[in-house]
Amino acid sequence: MSTKSRPRPFECTACGYTAAKWLGRCPGCNGWGTIEEGLPPAAAVGVPGGAPKAAARPSSPVRSIGEVGLETVTSRPTGVGELDRVLGGGLVPGAVVLLAGEPGVGKSTLLLEVAARRARGGGTVLYVTGEESAGQVRLRAERTNAVVPHLFLSATADLEEVAAHVEAVDPGLLVVDSVQTVGSATVEGTAGGVSQVRAVTSALVALAKQRDLPVVLIGHVTKDGAVAGPRTLEHLVDVVLSFEGERHSTLRMVRGLKNRFGPSDEVGCFEMFDGGISEVTDPTGLFVGTVTGGVAGQAVTVTMEGKRPLMAEVQGLVTAVGKDAPARRTVSDLESSRVLKILAVLQQHGRLSLSQSDVFAATVGGMKLREPAADLAIALAVASAARNKPLPYGVVVFGEVGLTGEIRRVTATDRRLAEAARLGIRKAVVPFGPGTITPPGMTLTEVDDLKGALAAVGLEGGATKKS
Repeated sequence: MSTKSRPRPFECTACGYTAAKWLGRCPGCNGWGTIEEGLPPAAAVGVPGGAPKAAARPSSPVRSIGEVGLETVTSRPTGVGELDRVLGGGLVPGAVVLLAGEPGVGKSTLLLEVAARRARGGGTVLYVTGEESAGQVRLRAERTNAVVPHLFLSATADLEEVAAHVEAVDPGLLVVDSVQTVGSATVEGTAGGVSQVRAVTSALVALAKQRDLPVVLIGHVTKDGAVAGPRTLEHLVDVVLSFEGERHSTLRMVRGLKNRFGPSDEVGCFEMFDGGISEVTDPTGLFVGTVTGGVAGQAVTVTMEGKRPLMAEVQGLVTAVGKDAPARRTVSDLESSRVLKILAVLQQHGRLSLSQSDVFAATVGGMKLREPAADLAIALAVASAARNKPLPYGVVVFGEVGLTGEIRRVTATDRRLAEAARLGIRKAVVPFGPGTITPPGMTLTEVDDLKGALAAVGLEGGATKKS
């Protein structure tokens, strides 16, 4: 008896949304012309007539959790300390790492450096590139001094060839640049499509687990900064890293988004230069112009990037607008909605008139401040600029500003103060809270509200608490 074939689903190549019929616009991501006919749905498990298949024999016995060894999940350093910090100590055998970032940010340069250092240490590394020719990679390796004997290179975009090269070379590390360019002849669709990316990633994950082979995949990102391809791509891999940076800045940051083997909130700092990429173990100098003060519109704060405290500088500029011209609010590397909230609180509770002024707020060094602890620095930088009066010599400030003008306590206060003291800061303005440990030689001024904070730095009268 013949059975009627089921229709193929239609799938969005951008987000993976499936539909029963073709649509011009994807309801999932609102993209035009991204819906394509996908693979036929998988057949139901069983045989004609409904009889179930016999259960397969397990490939490994069931064991008590206490009998499972930890040797296979012990991380091994990559040789790049800042990357090891984000990974939680290094690469775990059989782990699959996805490093995503914008074009030209330096993903290939960083992983080529990782591959070279692993090869110098005696390991065998296979670097697969589907975007460049072997000659182009060799040129970059010459420039970054990454030409080493045990680093093997393959310029292919075919998944079956990648598997064959892994079988022949038997590497200790596999780098694929990039996962969106590799395709398989057994899967319908073009390379980079949802079906291809899902199938290629699944195959590489299976290969990594079978051989205990650490695999690092380079991934593209969309214009919104999200990892390109289906969302399942991030679920399939063990570690997801975001490589961030701007073209006009030498600063690069590797941020952990997911990590099955370690912390997922760590950050590593790097600096790009003509000869490649180098680690920045103490990046404060990139984010802070001067911590001594003396300039109106400048405030220094301490932000937490994962578990790492980093000094950051916030600058404000307030200028009068022309006649009948609307007031502008321009923000760089800060959350515009949060800056607008702080300006409203300054005007309401700080007795600062800003409605007839243009206000500019930015950070130094291209650092992006997103946490609430930077609120107080933004408020004091703008107030300092509006009154053309600098903050006191060598002071650091941090705290969250509420809508009623209160200054709220933030996390990791002791670590922030310790980092400021290490860099020579001797004065700090922080939210009031019990149990704060004051570093030796530092004067701590604790405040409850915005008026008190303004008074603590000499911008307005008010009561403060000192410890």
